[in-house]
Amino acid sequence: MKPVLTATFRKRFPGGPEIAAQDLAIGSGVTVLFGASGSGKTTLLRCLAGLETPDTGEIKFGEEVWFQQSGKRKAESENQFLPSRKRGVGFVPQDYALFPHLTVAGNVRYGLPELPAAERAARVAESLRWLGLDGLAHRLPCELSGGQQQRVALARAVVRRPRLLLLDEPLAALDTPTRLRLRGELRQLLRQLSRPTLLVTHDRLEALALGDDVVVLHDGRNVQHGPTAEVFSRPVNLAVAEITAVETIQAGKLLEVRDGLATVAVGDARLTALATGLPADVRDVYVCIRAEDVILVRAGQVPSSPRNQLPATVRTLTADGPLLRVQLECGFPLTALLTRPACDELALQPGTPVFALVKAPQVHLIPFAR
Repeated sequence: MKPVLTATFRKRFPGGPEIAAQDLAIGSGVTVLFGASGSGKTTLLRCLAGLETPDTGEIKFGEEVWFQQSGKRKAESENQFLPSRKRGVGFVPQDYALFPHLTVAGNVRYGLPELPAAERAARVAESLRWLGLDGLAHRLPCELSGGQQQRVALARAVVRRPRLLLLDEPLAALDTPTRLRLRGELRQLLRQLSRPTLLVTHDRLEALALGDDVVVLHDGRNVQHGPTAEVFSRPVNLAVAEITAVETIQAGKLLEVRDGLATVAVGDARLTALATGLPADVRDVYVCIRAEDVILVRAGQVPSSPRNQLPATVRTLTADGPLLRVQLECGFPLTALLTRPACDELALQPGTPVFALVKAPQVHLIPFAR
């Protein structure tokens, strides 16, 4: 599918970091810009919106040039910058930026000064109805809940029928219960809107819940881009593995590759993994295993299907929201994530012997030098 937005540019801050988008190609659906705080997510979003001007590079929407600057001295006509108001972008900032003195209808109507009054009123009513804000048109922002304010900000962005929607941490200002509740609601709204969307977050669960694709940013650069599940399960290097919070990352030695399977020594254990994409001469690797891919069973309950069946001992159990994070020793430190009923059924406590099961496709190998 041809990307709707392409960008390669650099933005430098005096005495600060450099943001360098390289061969960024955004398609339809929801693309998440993911990374730690300070990785450049908001700056990249603001450059695409036209709220910041890159120093060099190019931004294009389809065949339309939004920004072009070589960095060399050129005739003014050869450089281009399309102002934000002409890009057809809907932008929702982190704090929603609602005007406190305007009603809900007034905030949504603010972006439509050029339309006749009747059409403006119809557009506002349509947006409020679509976002479930009927009956709130005359309220002020201070009279709304966090979730309602979010929807007003989204209504103000979409009422202009933008070609591209940009959301900067849209759930960050909400308390945890509200944020959890609104993830699914926001995903449904974005699907109904059917507009190319870029959404900034540093929350892994948010990225998994909302994104069709994800762009991982590290030190101001996009370091991996692909389908969300693929990026989170198969990071291309150690930095991405750490950014995406892979729970188990251990150094290993590649012992053998045969029939598409790799045998790796990790501590005192041996693991089998898929050998897909490994360079022929690689020997040292990082072994990455997500906690949710580890299954625990007691002795006598081990099925025959998983290739990796590791005798293990429970070291600690730590609450992680509704789940329990189980730290294991199986020749190397390994983390599993289980529900409380599953832990109760296994009668897990420190010192409990178990078997840790991990299928070969869930063991991801990253060459040291990559």
